[in-house]
Amino acid sequence: MGVVTALWRYPVKSMRGERLAEGEFGERGLDGDRLYAVRDPDGKFGSGKNTRRFRRMAGLHEFAARYDGDVPVVTLPDGRTVRGDAAHGAIASALGRPGVRLVREADIPHHDEAAVHLVTTSSLAWLAERAPGVEVDARRLRPNLLLDTGPAPEPAEEAWLGERVRIGGVELEILRRAVRCVMVGLPWDGLAAAPGLLKTIADTNDLTLGVHARVVRGGTVRVGDVHDVGCSAPHSP
Repeated sequence: MGVVTALWRYPVKSMRGERLAEGEFGERGLDGDRLYAVRDPDGKFGSGKNTRRFRRMAGLHEFAARYDGDVPVVTLPDGRTVRGDAAHGAIASALGRPGVRLVREADIPHHDEAAVHLVTTSSLAWLAERAPGVEVDARRLRPNLLLDTGPAPEPAEEAWLGERVRIGGVELEILRRAVRCVMVGLPWDGLAAAPGLLKTIADTNDLTLGVHARVVRGGTVRVGDVHDVGCSAPHSP
């Protein structure tokens, strides 16, 4: 057993997010996480990678987003904040991409692989050993949950594939390893650029670190909550 060390939500895909003391999880994942994205005129959504639905948009990591109630508030690279209809033009101008718009998720989730992304302190220690001189910080990996698994340098969460993990009032099923992209090496939220970090992960762990999970039972997770692997939480009557 260990505890939840940190909890993050990213209102807008590929922008910096907000650190929470607690969050509600449901079938879609953490409430409000990656609910919005920047869409270009071709219908592609801004991301750190190119896929059928997503298009890499350089510079999105320089923006930050948080919620004011249910409304996403975006902080531009110059420090100005925008919301509502004003966000479209301001984001387009700051990115140098005419026609992009901030849009809410429709039928298909904006998540890359699954509803929840988690990383352990053991994985961070493991990566730090293989990337001397780099400030290895969970923020580079953009997880929803950072779980304290002690100082042993190993990707502990990879041993949980197929297992159920109970965290506070939530039960997750660990589905697959998380494939990393260029975002890990970008200058991020006060972290210096680490251009060789993605190659290090590719060479030592098949381009993966952390895991993706689905929500089996929804509920509340708080920083400091205990997590328990291999236990199916009892359902309330």
